[in-house]
Amino acid sequence: MILETDRLLLREIQISDLDALLIVLGDVESMRYYPKPFDREMVQKWIERHRCNYAQHGVGLWAMVLKATGKVIGDCGLVWQEVEGRKELEIGYHVRRDQQMQGYATEAAYACQDYAFNVLGCDHVISLIRPENIPSRRVAEKNGLKVVQEILWRDIPHYIYAVQRSESKLLATSNFSEAEKSTRRV
Repeated sequence: MILETDRLLLREIQISDLDALLIVLGDVESMRYYPKPFDREMVQKWIERHRCNYAQHGVGLWAMVLKATGKVIGDCGLVWQEVEGRKELEIGYHVRRDQQMQGYATEAAYACQDYAFNVLGCDHVISLIRPENIPSRRVAEKNGLKVVQEILWRDIPHYIYAVQRSESKLLATSNFSEAEKSTRRV
């Protein structure tokens, strides 16, 4: 387990999560802001990519597990992205359609922001969100991120949402011990 919230556990994605993630990433409606929904092979590569991210960077998208049922309902985590020649730490999230509008993405993204600031020691985080993706924009805004720029990212218009550590409401509320902070800091 990487993170725990009131209702969720975030842990490394395993190949055994493929079917659960296919429900999320293969859903036409949930993936309407991506070039296309994922097929089974794309989800397998997605899992492999994030497992490599864990090994190389210590972060990646993590399985979002509903505590009440133990079921994987999506993913959320921290991913290093290349944005206009800079490395940026992005908070990303996907939630199964039947579990949307219940605050799970907001809760998980909030925990990831806390982790980025209070464990990794980052000075800011971003989220790359297409302008028409109102649900994801709301998640970012609820967690204090604001639009700082509009760019073409991977040839598609995106807003860069960002929050500085100094602006975050999380600074005084970290749930991480000093030992965790010192061993996890990059």
